[in-house]
Amino acid sequence: MSRAMINRVERGVSSPTATILGRLSGAFGLTVSQLLDESLDHEVPRATDPDDARGIQRGATADSWTDPDTGYRRRPVSSAAFPVDVTEVRLPSGREVAYPASAYAFLRHCIWVVDGVLELVVGGEPTRLAAGDRIELGDPADVVYRNPGEEPVRYVVVVVRVQ
Repeated sequence: MSRAMINRVERGVSSPTATILGRLSGAFGLTVSQLLDESLDHEVPRATDPDDARGIQRGATADSWTDPDTGYRRRPVSSAAFPVDVTEVRLPSGREVAYPASAYAFLRHCIWVVDGVLELVVGGEPTRLAAGDRIELGDPADVVYRNPGEEPVRYVVVVVRVQ
């Protein structure tokens, strides 16, 4: 990835794809969620709303990010202060998103399919997952998330940093 591209993303001139975010996250040693979190460099504000004080995030107010090329949408389920990164993902029919092995160098992933069919290609080895199925990723490898179905697939990704 070129410095010019990183500069365009930082300035908001270019909207990064999921693949670019994966490369950047690996390069900076962050999860994709941390990279997307606008409050990463700020202190967590004191809660004034009763829901905030109790750790409640309402679905209607939840932030999300959508890949401009594929329509892949990520919505954080856990906050930046929570020790495990939990993200809900929706991938449209016939679309795929690839992440390089570097994005997984310091992380462990558990992927749980909620609705639809997800084809996960890990290090060139395809695995088809249906609603209710889950997989735990081990050693870093290139990963492709693919939706071979007719409907969007919805899955949850749980990420934990390994030391």
